[in-house]
Amino acid sequence: MSEQKLENVIIVGGACAGYTAAVYASRADLDPLLIEGFQWGGQLQNTTDVENYPGFPEGIMGPELMAQFRAQAERFGTRLITDDATRIELTDGGIQRVWVGDDSYRSKSVILAMGAQPKQLGVPGETELAGAGVSTCGVCDGAFFKGEKVIVVGGGDSAMEDAIFVAKFAEELTIVHRRDEFRASAIMLERAEQVPNIEMKTPFAPKEFIKGESGRLERVRLVNTETGETEETEVGGAFIAIGHTPGSQLVEGQVALHDNGYVKVDEPSTRTNLGGVFAVGDLVDHTYRQAITAAGSGCRGALDAEWYLRDTPPTEEQVETGAAAEA
Repeated sequence: MSEQKLENVIIVGGACAGYTAAVYASRADLDPLLIEGFQWGGQLQNTTDVENYPGFPEGIMGPELMAQFRAQAERFGTRLITDDATRIELTDGGIQRVWVGDDSYRSKSVILAMGAQPKQLGVPGETELAGAGVSTCGVCDGAFFKGEKVIVVGGGDSAMEDAIFVAKFAEELTIVHRRDEFRASAIMLERAEQVPNIEMKTPFAPKEFIKGESGRLERVRLVNTETGETEETEVGGAFIAIGHTPGSQLVEGQVALHDNGYVKVDEPSTRTNLGGVFAVGDLVDHTYRQAITAAGSGCRGALDAEWYLRDTPPTEEQVETGAAAEA
């Protein structure tokens, strides 16, 4: 095992929030270390056109946007480790430790930016047609399906919210749910039911997404979850809205979490219940989940870390560790 110098701040996670935190921390002369992950870029790496990020009136491809975020962080001196954090050991105001394999990195503060991943159905065609008719974000992609026949899969509030938004553009929208009863709140279900071009289809679940000659989604095969009978219907788009899984596994049991696994912060700050530990982006946000809100959260995280380092005297352990690293 090798141990490195004592860092001012380590950022874990390379996507909108993590890269923005790195830009701000670098410009504050904190010399941040960003453990961006092997598959850096987050959900936008799997996104085609991004039309709702300010500053790009013609739109921009998701991977290109993330490459620009990354390049800007590097421009100001951010050091990158393109590998996954494998272990995190947090303290309340002491030295924070992050492992990448056998390599241990120590820091006075840490910004957690591990994001969240959309839950998947796990059916054929879902992954293959991602960005080609299958989406996990109605607010992000709904406008691309103007005049189309689409489905939204799910039965909770997120599904209702996606459906209500996408219905503004779609000609027909069907909410497909595997049970007759919906988990959505009564008010959200009522709002969806009142939209003229939304209908409900229960108890059905997608069994397969089928592409057409264009290479895009053309049909979906549905299965009746009670009888097992299947049917096919033509669709131009499918939105999977069955929830997200936050990337909090490495800090579970150390930092305070909500029941759904998202990290708790003292809003509007990014402070967690542990001194020197901050959390940003979709690891915290289970409401908006947009690129721009994640970036804004990353900005707040870097400022919070900067102010923490400015106002908090180093512990005896930090002083001894820093002196030993410089010796």
